[in-house]
Amino acid sequence: MEFQTAVFLFLAAILIYAALRVITARNPVTAVLHLMLAFFTTGGIWLMMQAEFLGIALIVVYVGAVMVLFLFVVMMLDLNFDQLRQGFWRYLPLGAMLGLVMVLEMGLVLGSKYFQVPLSEAAVEPGISNTRELGALLVTDYVFPFELAAVILLVGMVAAVVLTFRGGPKRSRVPNPSTQLYVKAKDRVRVLQMPVEKD
Repeated sequence: MEFQTAVFLFLAAILIYAALRVITARNPVTAVLHLMLAFFTTGGIWLMMQAEFLGIALIVVYVGAVMVLFLFVVMMLDLNFDQLRQGFWRYLPLGAMLGLVMVLEMGLVLGSKYFQVPLSEAAVEPGISNTRELGALLVTDYVFPFELAAVILLVGMVAAVVLTFRGGPKRSRVPNPSTQLYVKAKDRVRVLQMPVEKD
């Protein structure tokens, strides 16, 4: 079996396992960790296919930005953080194992060029960047799916605004001087007569 095929099968098996754990894990923290592993593995597969831009963009954008949003969502789920802090050492082996798997994956993909292991043939000519080819395809052959994805993202953004909208305009906390002028002293200060208590 070739080295490229072995690495692909290894990454594919990890990707399937991580995807299944994302949807079957009961703890949202565990699901987020496995989703990070799935993103890293997919980025490794893209790098094996010599689509460096897609692989790096997947890791930087999704792991670096989208995962932060997912962690905010997990933090807004009203979890018992004291219980999570007590279980830190319980999750440490899982986090360490997933981190080592990510490092191993990146080492296998990036080390294949260092050890002069032949990868798949490039789909573009040697002098042309695949980023340029990707941009040209997005605005020519795949312009309709690209615009459809933009509309879906717009609908999702509007839905998020609608779901978090809490009703009409909120009352302003800025004082109104005109109403303060009409207030009398007897409305502001009230003297209470209390009986004297003696021991």
